[in-house]
Amino acid sequence: MALYVEKYGGTSVGSVERIQAVAANVAASVREGHQIIVVVSAMSGETNRLLGLAEEIHPNPPARESDVLVSTGEQVTIALLSMALDAIGVPARSYTGGQIRILTDEIHGKARIRSIDAANVQNDLEKGRVVVVAGFQGVDAENNITTLGRGGSDTTAVAMAAALRADECRIYTDVDGVYTTDPRIVPEARRLDRITFEEMLELAGAGAKVLQIRSVEFAGKYNVPLRVLSSFEPGPGTLITYEEDAMEEPLISGIALSRDEAKVTVRGVPDKPGIAYAILGPISDTHVNVDMIVQNIGLDGMTDFTFTVGAADLKRCLKVLEPVVEELGATEVVGDTNLAKISLVGVGMRSHAGIATEMFRALSEKGINIQMISTSEIKISVTIDIEYAELAVRTLHKAFNLEE
Repeated sequence: MALYVEKYGGTSVGSVERIQAVAANVAASVREGHQIIVVVSAMSGETNRLLGLAEEIHPNPPARESDVLVSTGEQVTIALLSMALDAIGVPARSYTGGQIRILTDEIHGKARIRSIDAANVQNDLEKGRVVVVAGFQGVDAENNITTLGRGGSDTTAVAMAAALRADECRIYTDVDGVYTTDPRIVPEARRLDRITFEEMLELAGAGAKVLQIRSVEFAGKYNVPLRVLSSFEPGPGTLITYEEDAMEEPLISGIALSRDEAKVTVRGVPDKPGIAYAILGPISDTHVNVDMIVQNIGLDGMTDFTFTVGAADLKRCLKVLEPVVEELGATEVVGDTNLAKISLVGVGMRSHAGIATEMFRALSEKGINIQMISTSEIKISVTIDIEYAELAVRTLHKAFNLEE
């Protein structure tokens, strides 16, 4: 008998029929003798519907009340799935994040998990019940409802698997695994049988939508075997695991595309020590993640400072920087969302030179201009005009023979 945590996303539970299909899939595992914890998201489109209602009421809803509102989406799903399981003879019990006591910090909308009290869940499993958990949510020390950010149900699933030492955490979604790139852009993209935590972490951070980056971090930290599977068709999926010396290391494992990027440029900044902190410190204080950073070479004692953030954070960044620009005596601060980030990821980069050169050559031959560049040991990212995003992905996929 094994213990599995199975997570189903919004499209997998998007209708009564699909919820019943999930119940049937869970029941099959139970009848094989396994213990099952199911973590579910809100039904497809429900979170956006709730946020739309909030915007009709308030132009800038309080973060605490937004969390109270959007967390109800998962509460609907756990109740319906538990009913569907009971209807086919499988005992089940639903839990919100607060009922389990998934304790988080107090940052609404982007809370991070601190601990999980798994006693009640363990007790239900021992009694032969399926435990159905609301993903994406928890409570802070004062019992305020918190949410983990978009895609947070993946993090809930991995955290539950870690807390209960599950044999495997299975993420069921609308794709049958992790691909070399988005098959909707490159039909020849291949499903990977396995990928390392390190590579998946870089792909998720670079914009791949298969898994939320924090869930991969959690899985790697607590050594939780993670598998991505399709909710709609059987198959082995993709196993995310630690790198093994015996594994053949491909040069490039995947290409990620992120269209949700924004560029912020502070122009005419005095070129002196402490400028980076003066600009990025206030941004950090608002819990906005900064990605790529470029500072031009100073000329006549002045320079330009550019960085990227998520497109959803652009307005907040510009507002935060208004007093900073005035204080520094900078010329202006401007934002741009007309860009995309393309990233090559692969553990094989460690032992192969010339990857960046080949990337730049391939893009140059298609007339694609590179705006910003950043690298890590196993990743190279560039930003380009958004109109060339899909052409860039197709070009690089072919240049590195990822279809083979």
